[in-house]
Order: sequence, then C-alpha cells, then structure tokens
Amino acid sequence: MSYRATILTLYPEMFPGHLGHSLAGKAMERGDWSLETVQIRDFATDRHRTVDDTPAGGGAGMVLKPDVLARAIDSVAADPRPRLLMSPRGRPLSQERVRQLADGEGVVIVCGRFEGVDQRVIEARALEEVSIGDYILSGGEPAALTLLDAVVRILPGVMGNAASGTHESFETGLLEHPHYTRPQEFEGRTIPAVLTSGNHAAIDRWRHEQALALTRERRPDLLAKPSQPVTK
Repeated sequence: MSYRATILTLYPEMFPGHLGHSLAGKAMERGDWSLETVQIRDFATDRHRTVDDTPAGGGAGMVLKPDVLARAIDSVAADPRPRLLMSPRGRPLSQERVRQLADGEGVVIVCGRFEGVDQRVIEARALEEVSIGDYILSGGEPAALTLLDAVVRILPGVMGNAASGTHESFETGLLEHPHYTRPQEFEGRTIPAVLTSGNHAAIDRWRHEQALALTRERRPDLLAKPSQPVTK
C-alpha cells in the first residue's frame, strides 16, 4: 500500500517542492508514496474567506481560526495516520520518530501560519506538535517538507541501497563518521590508510572511533542518553 501524506496549508503551490525530484520524485512516480494538499482557506465561510483573527488578550500578529482549521482537518478521511502540527514549540523531531512515521500508513500534516494556531483546535483534533529545530520559520510548509524528506527517503525501495539508511548520523545514536573517496590524494590530503587496507574489522573500529570522537566534540548531549552504546 502506498504511503500517503496529506498537507493542510494556505500555500498548496509549495508542494511537492524538492520532493518532486531525485529519489523522492522517482518514488512518487512509481506510486511508492503520494502527496495531496488541502487548501485551508476553502473552509472559510465568509465572503472574504477569512482564516485568521486577532489574538485574544491582545498582542501582535494574527491567529489561525479554530473553526476554519477544524473543518479543513475534518475534510480528511478518518484513518490511523497521525495528525501533526509543525510548530517551534513542538517536540523535537528525531530519527527514531521519523522511523516510527515511516513504518505507518502515512501522515496528515497541518502547516501553521501567522502567530500560531488556536489552542482549542490543537486539543480538539489531537494534533501532535513537532519541531524541526530551535528557530522560527515563516510558516509550517518548509518544516513539513523537511519532515517528509526524512520519512520518504527511508521508505522501502526509495534508496537504491537499503543499508544507506542504517549507517548515518543518529541511526546508531552517534554522528556519522567521515567519508572519503578517490582520488587517493587531494590537495596534499590523503585517504586514511586503514580505509584502503582491506581489513574490514579495522575499518569498522576506525569508523566507530571517529563517530564517537565527533559526537563527543559536537553533540555530547547524544552520549548522555542511557541507551547510547559508546564502546565497541
């Protein structure tokens, strides 16, 4: 069964974006996954098709109206797919969560705009808030594309070499080791001798040591997780 992504947005023309190209685009052409968009504005009932209003209690910006967004969400057929809201206050997206999403039937993603979404519709429609980082975007669309990129690439058959997705940063709890390829020498720098030794056990040890060193230097927080194996 094809993996199905439904995006609720005020800017459906932003999709599929880069996901219509390269491996993801070819997988979409094959029918491995599909993407549909729902225009939130279509569910406004006034003649101006209003989707936002001023925040209760005052303040800058506008807030996406709960009744309009609820109707848009309800237009999507009820199924087991998780309903996500791309939000900077959401739980940080992890590779573990990406794999959980990839193992399902698909996702329904709400792209917020303006100052945010009325809290009542988040609660009433059980939206799971997801963040892709500690920074602010102009809307949820770029974040949704990023999440889908991470999910689609590990769907069965999308990557030519299935092992490619299991030896990357975060898959083992460590950052990925350095990579090298020909030529043997580049601007006075050579490929580490162990990588051309043919000793696969030594290569595995070297890669693990390099990954561990990089993680200690750049992301020591990953090593603090109790499930993280730090020796080999």
